[in-house]
Amino acid sequence: MQAQTLEGGFTNPATDTAHAFRSVMEAMARPGKMQTLTGATPPAPLSVAAGVALLTLCDTETPLYLAGDANCDAVRAWVAFHTGAPITGPSHCMFALGTWEALGPLSAYPIGTPEYPDRSATIIVECADLAADGATLTGPGIRDTANLSLPETQAFQANASLFPLGLDFFFTSDNRIAALPRSTKVSRSRREAVAQEGNS
Repeated sequence: MQAQTLEGGFTNPATDTAHAFRSVMEAMARPGKMQTLTGATPPAPLSVAAGVALLTLCDTETPLYLAGDANCDAVRAWVAFHTGAPITGPSHCMFALGTWEALGPLSAYPIGTPEYPDRSATIIVECADLAADGATLTGPGIRDTANLSLPETQAFQANASLFPLGLDFFFTSDNRIAALPRSTKVSRSRREAVAQEGNS
């Protein structure tokens, strides 16, 4: 356990952090566009992208909530050693990480206040796969439209309706990351719409 805790961080912290931060910010600035994150080897069950995101975004002043299987001894020890981020519950976190099923309900997380909309949580959703298809995205940072394989659409539509309050999301799978800020509008893909009409 101790060896696993000490290993897996950035080999060249200054350079690796700068590269990762640029990619993470690019993902948030261009919703739906996937970026590649490398440079770290986090313990299971974290993906490479999720681990790199934690190393890049978290520090001693960013409370972190680990949901479901991510809340294990190996991950907690790795996070503590490499970032110092305090582990907390969903209502007090600045970042949360887990699968979509484990992270719910979204109402548990801070969405900011009218005076301080930035006092909200950013949710890192671990996905089995991540692809540029599925839900249609529109809004700032997107030319015309983008597509992203979101776990559902209704929750993100409700979140966008809260703007300027609301949650921001990253989606991670393997070494890929994509973002969905609260300013992005989400609509069902044509395939989803046709399927729902067929079931009604």
